[in-house]
Amino acid sequence: MALLRSTTMSPHVIDLRSDTVTKPTPEMRRAMAAAEVGDDVLGDDPTVQRLEEAAAARLGKEAALYVPSGTMANLVSLLTHCGRGDEAIVGSESHILHHEAVGATALGGISLRAARNDDRGRISGDEVRALLRPVPPRTALVCLENTQNRCGGAAIPLAAMREVTGVAREHGIPVHIDGARIFNAAAALEADVTALAAEGDSVTFCFSKGLGAPVGSVITGRADFIERARPIRRMVGGGMRQAGVIAAAALYALEHHVERLSDDHAHARRLAYGLASLPHVRIDPADVDTNIVFFELDAAVDGTEFRRRLADEGVLCSGTGPQRVRMVTHLDVTSEDIPLAIDAASRVLRSF
Repeated sequence: MALLRSTTMSPHVIDLRSDTVTKPTPEMRRAMAAAEVGDDVLGDDPTVQRLEEAAAARLGKEAALYVPSGTMANLVSLLTHCGRGDEAIVGSESHILHHEAVGATALGGISLRAARNDDRGRISGDEVRALLRPVPPRTALVCLENTQNRCGGAAIPLAAMREVTGVAREHGIPVHIDGARIFNAAAALEADVTALAAEGDSVTFCFSKGLGAPVGSVITGRADFIERARPIRRMVGGGMRQAGVIAAAALYALEHHVERLSDDHAHARRLAYGLASLPHVRIDPADVDTNIVFFELDAAVDGTEFRRRLADEGVLCSGTGPQRVRMVTHLDVTSEDIPLAIDAASRVLRSF
């Protein structure tokens, strides 16, 4: 669904469409300006090297590979794990299935088979066991997502992850974790991120979402896996030259913006409780684990018109269906913005 933005908005815009809309902080821009650079395809960029070493260490992995996007991070991981004609099991609500499936199928000849995510984003280990194929198209990979973003940014507990990864390991099948917001998951669960990452043979995460960098994601895993992934990154167009300029921003985000994610979660909970008090809104604030807030509008409100009128009030949001609205808190949303956004939503809803 198209994201709506009015040309008559108030000067102060509260942009809740996604945590990808953040702007680099002044300190991040200074780090970018001062970055040491080299040709990363030739292995010469020292800032990229420092970023990859830091990312691997944060997740307890041997090595890492910097890539331009989360989509490419998942694609390269699948292409490295799977051969043509292989099958990967993914969640029915996973980003890999809904937004990235064409790449794996068209470029890798990989089939995706869906295991059902429940309303809290979890997958049954028994269902995964029933879906495994020992013969072509053989199951070559099991994929998890944490947080599970189409299910409201749900943080998947370690026990729920192990229910699935235990089945995969029992059958000698590697596990890939799409951890675009895995630091959000760790903050929400009050868990060590390395414990969550330990469940994956490969784990990706994004610098350009909750961490607030302008661009980039990373693949982490065993050193031999990353070495196999490196030429595949170049094959799909991910070879970068003096990438230290953007890697410096990602490194700054990793060093300075992880611990503050709990602020975004607190803002999202305040937002959810405020929305729950408004007419025409259906939401259970207890379902908000991280920085993503979903709510449903009743039939008395046209969802597209709601988003348009809210944009006129200076608050931007997105939708995943006619009546389903998504709001995401992030680095550029302050505590003062939350009551302003709630008040704006109240005025719009009362206008219907």
